[in-house]
Amino acid sequence: MKLSARDATTYFANPDQSAAGLLIFGADAMRVAIKRQDTLAKLLGPGAEEEMRLSRIPASELRSDKALLLDAVKAVGFFPGPRAAFVEDAGDGLAPIIAEALKDWQPGDAQIIVTAPRQLAAKSALRKLFEADKRAYCVGIYDDPPSRAEIEETLRKSGVTDIDRDASSQLTALATQLDPGDFRQTVEKLALYKIGDPKPVSVADVTACAPATIEAGMDDIINAAAEGQIAQIGPLMQKLSGQGVAPVTLAIMALRHFRTLHTAAIHPGGASAGVGALRPPIFGPRRDRMARQAGRWGASRLEQALQLLVETDLSLRSSQQAPTEAVMERALFRLASVADRMR
Repeated sequence: MKLSARDATTYFANPDQSAAGLLIFGADAMRVAIKRQDTLAKLLGPGAEEEMRLSRIPASELRSDKALLLDAVKAVGFFPGPRAAFVEDAGDGLAPIIAEALKDWQPGDAQIIVTAPRQLAAKSALRKLFEADKRAYCVGIYDDPPSRAEIEETLRKSGVTDIDRDASSQLTALATQLDPGDFRQTVEKLALYKIGDPKPVSVADVTACAPATIEAGMDDIINAAAEGQIAQIGPLMQKLSGQGVAPVTLAIMALRHFRTLHTAAIHPGGASAGVGALRPPIFGPRRDRMARQAGRWGASRLEQALQLLVETDLSLRSSQQAPTEAVMERALFRLASVADRMR
């Protein structure tokens, strides 16, 4: 039977121990693998590999020996407990073999877990097989942002439960930006980082554990320009160029940053209130930093900065012969010089 997204979340939290099988498919192999790993852990409990209660059957081996799956389903284990036969990387070509195993499945046999790390069309033979069987389940994993329940489950499993409100919002944002595997690793790193620290998880804690990204490098150079740190512009520009960041991309990011500052600066309640009113919200030290930048620059100078960045962006996209890195670096130097005079 086919499970909706909401029903699938409930199922993965508490898999049906009496089911004949489960098909998990989706274009993101990492998401499929995580759901499969979690499901097997809940179905079989600890020690399944060591107690030989889990049979792993690669699709290539099953194509060569069609009896492998049914043998694994019917095998009597040496250790008590639930069993599963896991077919990895299956395609429609294996549908007849899996259909035979599902047809012969009886209560007490090993549950048949199948993954297909690709999107399966509605007419897919493998998908139709599991959707039509009332004793089995079929779940499609799509590239939608994780639900709040999925995020909370990841945090709970890692032991990260005492979190302040801003840090919780930042973790939710990270969950939508990172691959599921990267988010899980970040949460596990956060759990280790907080060992022995009784205080709730803060934004600073999350920031310390979040993976470094090229976007973070661009934030560094843009903040350096906004805060008058002239000496940092050259080395940071060289580092970003080495990472393959295009000057036009940096110009777009700088324009976005200074537009945000301008929006905050023209707020009737002042720069601090303006940053607090931004959507999506900004949290923790970054919020305070942007409030200081917006207050120091003021609306008038920010309008001049935006004009400079727009002209730079147009120049980068034109047929001019000047090196684009030099054009972008000069614009950042000019911004940093203005900010330096304001300090």
